[in-house]
Amino acid sequence: MTLSTLRVRALYESIAVRAFDLLQSPVLLFFRLFWFLPLVKNGWDKLHNLPQVTEFFASLGIPFPGVNAVFIAVLECVGGLLLALGLFSRPLAFLMVCNFTVALLTVTSDREALLGMFSDQDKFLQAAPSLYWIASFVLLAFGPGKLALDTILARWPRFRSVAERVATVPA
Repeated sequence: MTLSTLRVRALYESIAVRAFDLLQSPVLLFFRLFWFLPLVKNGWDKLHNLPQVTEFFASLGIPFPGVNAVFIAVLECVGGLLLALGLFSRPLAFLMVCNFTVALLTVTSDREALLGMFSDQDKFLQAAPSLYWIASFVLLAFGPGKLALDTILARWPRFRSVAERVATVPA
């Protein structure tokens, strides 16, 4: 290849990389809305059926089923809404990963699906919590993107973490 061909190729690759980088935040926004808005409804339904959820948790051997039923219902309802908005994304995504890990491990068929996720992907993907588990991991790993309240609020000094404010105070 000639030098000019290499330059054209490098320019093309540079433009392509920038163009695809521009897609990252809109895709993460779509991802958050697609996966976590429906979770709000699941949590809402649990909040309005706490006796049944508590009984179900008790049947699975989950400790403190009443307390856990309320916690999970609120986590899914309020946490799902906050994740869709992109607020407190990584801490909530971590809690969601924990929630759906427990969900996958406590129901026998889901546990089998989780343990065989690489050998029988269809079975794993049919387990109800598996896709929420994956979505939570993606958000935990990549964050909410630029089109999120976390990112917008981080630009305002008033909303920065205490640790950042302390670190910037002159000695």
